[in-house]
Parts: sequence; structure tokens; C-alpha cells
Amino acid sequence: MAYFEWAHDMVIDGGAIDADHQHLVQLVNELHTATTEGRGREVVGDILAQLIRYTADHLQREEAQMAAAHFPNLDGHRKGHAAFVANLTRLQARYEDGQITVAAQLSTVLRDWLSLHIRRSDKELHAFLKNRVR
Repeated sequence: MAYFEWAHDMVIDGGAIDADHQHLVQLVNELHTATTEGRGREVVGDILAQLIRYTADHLQREEAQMAAAHFPNLDGHRKGHAAFVANLTRLQARYEDGQITVAAQLSTVLRDWLSLHIRRSDKELHAFLKNRVR
């Protein structure tokens, strides 16, 4: 069983956003596996950097889709996204400073944030897009 499993209730658009979310889930699982297996700093550091980069890229794509759809709560999402990326960057800096336990903590932070963000905040977008189609 994976550390973080994709679930049907996480589906937002059946397309690009979901593909991004699934990739992030995969990266969280890779980070968790690497940290629990004690695989070197280089492996964990690389996965961590990929995760942070991909998260930032995903959030930009998500915001672009929200803007294109004229999603009314875009500003709220942008603020939440910016705060999350800043938190990830701080955690990465702590890891690079030698605080090895940060990587394991980050697995939990990412899993919990992604799960809640998708199931709550992004569901707003899901409902908006669904109602727009009708």
C-alpha cells in the first residue's frame, strides 16, 4: 500500500489538473519511500527539489486554468498557493542546512496539504466548472 493513495474523491477536471495532482502524489510517495529506506541525502534532495519545482509549476497551471474559466475565488487560491510554496521553500532550506528529519516531515506536510487542498479548495473549482457546463 502506498503512503499516499489517489482516490476518486480527488478528481477535479478529469484532465491536466488531475494529472498534475497524480504526479505530485507519486513524488510524495517517492520522497516518503526514500526517507524511510534511509537512501542518501542526494536521492532525497533530488526528489525534494523535483517536488517543490513541480508543485510551483502545477500551481501556476492551475491558476491559469482558473483565470481562463473566470473562477471567482482565484485571488484566495493564489494567496494559499503562495503561502504553501513559501513554506516548502523554507523546509527545503532547513533540509539543505542538514536537518535531515525535514524530508520525512515534508512527506507528511505534502500529503496532508495535497489531500486537504484537493478535497476542499480545488473542489470549489470542480463545482464551478461543473456548474458552468450546465
